Amino acid sequence: MLTLILTVLPSILILSYVILSDRFREPTASIITVFFLGYLITLPAGFLNNLIIFQNEELNLIFLAGLTEESLKLLALFLFIKEKKHFNEPMDGIVYGVLISLGFATYENYGYVYYLSYEYGMSPFELATVRSISAIPMHGFCGIIMGYYFGQYIFKGDTSNLAKCWIIPMFIHGMYNFLAGIDFPSAILFLVIAGVYSYLLLHEVIRRQTLKEIEDEKKII
Repeated sequence: MLTLILTVLPSILILSYVILSDRFREPTASIITVFFLGYLITLPAGFLNNLIIFQNEELNLIFLAGLTEESLKLLALFLFIKEKKHFNEPMDGIVYGVLISLGFATYENYGYVYYLSYEYGMSPFELATVRSISAIPMHGFCGIIMGYYFGQYIFKGDTSNLAKCWIIPMFIHGMYNFLAGIDFPSAILFLVIAGVYSYLLLHEVIRRQTLKEIEDEKKII
């Protein structure tokens, strides 16, 4: 039971923080739907990763998971989120980006913990513990960054933000995987930097949102 809690709790905590940071909450139905959309992305991601990465075991290509997985997440944002009527402010990009990313990460984590742990020389509980402070936050940070720049692109129309919402999460994900494969402490340090960066982006959106509310209230008065 404790292993299962460690497997899903980190995602729930990050999601709760981001969702509750949104002053204009998204509908519960949309939150659940988009989370499971991220869950479904694991199917094509697993196929692509197996085709590109794991069929070439003589090469260490695990960093390419950043390309396949982040590309699929961004594609999902474009195909299923962009036109949603509730997607009406930049903060929503972060909310939906994190939902897709952690929907993906939660199912992926379950597979690693319960089916692949002994391949890593760990018990399910040990691997759940390690991933709770590493891979899950990494997916969350990538979701925040992707969602931030996606929201900026949609509502401001700057195409440079479109490139950032794909390239930066892909780089962070790929670099984390690469470092984790050769030097796990360095991967954690890199993850801390990515976490600070994503937090600053989230904080900036919340600050702008608050200022907009104050300005709107002044107009009413």
